[in-house]
Amino acid sequence: MENGLIDQLEIALASPELSKRAELLRKVADLFVFGSGKFTDKQIDLFDEVMSALLENIECAARADFGSRLSRLPDAPRRTIRLLAFDDAPEVAAPVLEHSPQLDEASLGENARTKSQDHLLAIAGRSRLTEPVTDALLARGNNDVAMRTAGNDGASFSTLGMSKLVRRARDNGALAMCIWARPDIPRETLLKLFVHASEMVRCKLEAADPRQAALIRSAIAEGSDELQAMARAGSSEHARALAEVTSLHSDGQLDEARVLGFVSERSLDKTAVALSLMSDLPIGAIERALVRSEPEQILILAKAIGLSWDTTKAILTFYPGVAHESRERLEQCFASFFRLSPNTAKAALQFYRLRERAGPSPVH
Repeated sequence: MENGLIDQLEIALASPELSKRAELLRKVADLFVFGSGKFTDKQIDLFDEVMSALLENIECAARADFGSRLSRLPDAPRRTIRLLAFDDAPEVAAPVLEHSPQLDEASLGENARTKSQDHLLAIAGRSRLTEPVTDALLARGNNDVAMRTAGNDGASFSTLGMSKLVRRARDNGALAMCIWARPDIPRETLLKLFVHASEMVRCKLEAADPRQAALIRSAIAEGSDELQAMARAGSSEHARALAEVTSLHSDGQLDEARVLGFVSERSLDKTAVALSLMSDLPIGAIERALVRSEPEQILILAKAIGLSWDTTKAILTFYPGVAHESRERLEQCFASFFRLSPNTAKAALQFYRLRERAGPSPVH
């Protein structure tokens, strides 16, 4: 740096007048921004030492302006950037937290675990968020933070993080819509989310006005069908599954062994398409049946189309961790399956078909 600037630095650091420090910080920032990309590591270290010293005890507005200017520079001094990111004033920290490429994953995670909700909201807007960072954001963040994180196309989620996000969305319609719009969320996760969310909405509405229960169920079911159709239309995986399974069905090769194979693959799309074609039920009804904890519809469908207990059991346990996976519950299902006659199952399946063709099925 120029000798004149060094002299000014010495005077400013020795002076109690904040205006002198702020003015010198602005000049140092001008010099760095102008030469950004041309400095050696040693020169950047010098800037880092000077900037971090000048930042102490100057007014918030000056710190915020300084941070905003450095926030997008790829060679901004790291210690200075960290000081700005961990500043208690959100207006100082936010530009750096949202944009600076000089903040590593560890620093972002630490910030998300310790600073204010405004700090977390800024982090949630970064162009790229790794799984440990989104884990930290979802662990502490409020609904605004969760919404911005879910709506960030550059965010990656761990299994734990996704689970937390889905749980929070069950009673937050806006958050649920953010999750439904993400292309990286498995459709079976979206389907489970909607089934749970729509059930919660239905219960609240019916409790508020029990006389309108039938209309409420119909409206919720119609919305469910539309959202499921939208999710399928936007899924390339579903398109491939539909083409493959439909071709097998047309060639007379869609049988129980194929269905068991699809279930073993954990392919919601192939399993749902296959059961829909074999039972002549709309795929939306099949998808919802697969994610509910009540197995009655699965047992009737399986018995009606001639599936064995082994395949039926595999379908019932399609989702690990659900209630009907318990041994006691499966034993009850086993007994019901063998008590159910094929003729009774076929009659019940015909009822389901008529109900679906008459209009949207209620979401139970």
